[in-house]
Amino acid sequence: MPALPPYIIDPVWEQFSALLPERIVEHPLGCHRPRVPDRVVFDKLVQILVFGCAYWRIAEEGCSATTLRRRRDEWMEAGAMEELENIARDSYDRIIGLEPHDIAVDCCITKAPCGGERAGRSPVDRGKRGIKRSVAVDAEGIPLGFVAAPANRHDSPLLAETLDALGSLAGQEASVHLDRGYDSDLTLERLEERGLVGVISEKGKPAPLRATKRWVVERTNSWQNAHKKLVWCTERRGRVIDFWISFSNAVVIVGRLVRRAWSRYRWEGRPSRRP
Repeated sequence: MPALPPYIIDPVWEQFSALLPERIVEHPLGCHRPRVPDRVVFDKLVQILVFGCAYWRIAEEGCSATTLRRRRDEWMEAGAMEELENIARDSYDRIIGLEPHDIAVDCCITKAPCGGERAGRSPVDRGKRGIKRSVAVDAEGIPLGFVAAPANRHDSPLLAETLDALGSLAGQEASVHLDRGYDSDLTLERLEERGLVGVISEKGKPAPLRATKRWVVERTNSWQNAHKKLVWCTERRGRVIDFWISFSNAVVIVGRLVRRAWSRYRWEGRPSRRP
């Protein structure tokens, strides 16, 4: 069974392959050994993202764990995955339309057993090392920006970095829906500086999740946590963690795009049933 349905992974690969830089071979005989095809490496990285397995477990005779890491670093240096995420988001905006008038921001803590640049003591896992992922989504739960930080960072200080990651996606006077962990005067000042309106649950008062518009970010966190590489992250370098989060965001956006477009458009390879 494939790690992801073909109607998601095939268009993702088609766009991603177009972003890969042309490889220049300077060896007079071409190469000592044939290069592992990019599609083979890409499919294995998809399996690592979804199943969260180690590189050496998914490697095989024709594609070693070293090849997987080396090719990942090549694509990371080229910025291909970040560009893929941006293109997927722009495509969703062009075909379906983003709804940045209502932005929801929240954090999610996951495990980081190997430590690293983005790891810290987790307050919800007996002080074990973890990573906090601060995500901003639109009214339909489409990821707009993220920040990865140590698990012991408070949610509120990460808000400014998360909003800055949105760039021009955050429209003027957009409403930012937050839980009571952000309820402070400093949060309101940060929002006013960016021309945003805060809709924050007050401390000491009950605020049912479905009574607000921030439930969509909880749903997006669950979509991302279905990719076990983010839940049990063994990467140490911050850039590699950002690579995997961008990969997850691209898959989530394309999946939502296919679902929303299914009832509006017809195309080759369209699923027989609504995904």
